[in-house]
Amino acid sequence: MPGNGTVTRSTLRQQIADALRDEVLAGRLQPGQEFTVKEIAEQYGVSATPVREALVDLSAQGLLDAVQHRGFAVRAYSLDDYREMIEARSLVTEGIFHRLAAEDGTAVLSDARHMAALTAVRRRGEEAQRAAAAGDLNVLVGYDLRFWRELSAVFGNPYLADFLHRLRVQSWVCAVQHLRKVTDLRGHLWAGHTELVDALARRDPAAARALVDAYNAHSLALLERLAAG
Repeated sequence: MPGNGTVTRSTLRQQIADALRDEVLAGRLQPGQEFTVKEIAEQYGVSATPVREALVDLSAQGLLDAVQHRGFAVRAYSLDDYREMIEARSLVTEGIFHRLAAEDGTAVLSDARHMAALTAVRRRGEEAQRAAAAGDLNVLVGYDLRFWRELSAVFGNPYLADFLHRLRVQSWVCAVQHLRKVTDLRGHLWAGHTELVDALARRDPAAARALVDAYNAHSLALLERLAAG
């Protein structure tokens, strides 16, 4: 059928982008590490075209930098970058809290579908908390990204959800380069996911803000401490 080749290539492009993003988040691709389209194509056994498109996508998302005449490199974020990411994340989450607190915002959680979605997000938060308590960074990153994406989607603005997801991926890319220096992360990672869901479920934006502010302060202080050695 016409178009099948395009669909297949688009799917492959996304699969490669997802796989490389996971490699970065897992620390197997280090900040500053360079590679070419040819190397990635050979690694995955595919043609150069979907690989090039995937790398361009990841560059647009802020995970890679194009290196003139040499290919691409994993972006190396600084602590200043992380501070600015936290500031941007706070602005987005404030949009969620504002909508919840607005005069007609109670309608956001007034029907059974929204409450069921929030219940599902809470279960995702429980998985994230277990991973945080165990110090399992790989599992935590995956569940945390899904938690925040699904949580922001509950509040009905796909643009906010997409923007927050991109910021959180970038935040984790920055954070993991420091967190992987710690041999035992138990007790160091934020685990307030279910508390946040519960605050939103009872329509308490002040409590939700306090939890997110504490999370941001904790994360920044931890990375600053690790960066200082």
